[in-house]
Amino acid sequence: MRREGYELQVSRPEVITKEVNGKKFEPQERGVCDVPDEHVGTVTQELAPRKGRVTDLRGGDAGRTIVTFECPSRGLIGFRSLLMTATRGTALLHQHHLGWMPWAGEMPDNRGGAMVSDRMGVTTGYALDKLQLSGGFFVNPGEQVYEGMVVGECARDDEMVVNCVRAKEKNNIRTHSHDDAVKLPAPKIHSLETAIEWIADDELVEVTPKAIRIRKRYLVLEDRRKSNKKGKS
Repeated sequence: MRREGYELQVSRPEVITKEVNGKKFEPQERGVCDVPDEHVGTVTQELAPRKGRVTDLRGGDAGRTIVTFECPSRGLIGFRSLLMTATRGTALLHQHHLGWMPWAGEMPDNRGGAMVSDRMGVTTGYALDKLQLSGGFFVNPGEQVYEGMVVGECARDDEMVVNCVRAKEKNNIRTHSHDDAVKLPAPKIHSLETAIEWIADDELVEVTPKAIRIRKRYLVLEDRRKSNKKGKS
């Protein structure tokens, strides 16, 4: 669809559940992961908060281990991408639907709050430099942004509205420090899978032919406040 020039927006996935004898059930999957021996700990460590459990460990080819596990389907959203990053592309993962299991409970949310642009414009190194201590970015200097677009993740849990397009004021006084180039850490570039895993219920992933962005469902701050009030009432 992207090759044909379509644009679409994707919301946070919702697991399909069913009730059996008055109890809530959810789909689960079985995964078989072939990883280098030094990354077995990474696999088991990442499965734990996703409510997954290892059912079998056995040796594979030289220097590799085959890890078999079972996990709720919702816990595996973003797992493949994380696994490939952690193992530098050396892992192999196969998964299939296993059946239904009792609801495993809520999963921990370790993400911070969204850093949201308050206006349209082009990001500047000066503005991003001032925001560095607040969190990490999803954008580079010189990128087009708009009001309600998520440009980063802040350290605190709440949403943070920022001006990331502010330019340095021009004056006649020049100092050595003003002339130094701004040094920023590399931004986190989301794939479609990691973006879908990251977003909250009030956010959308915007997929265009040339970019993948994250935005608020309601772009205007006042509309988001009204929506939050309705949700709490």
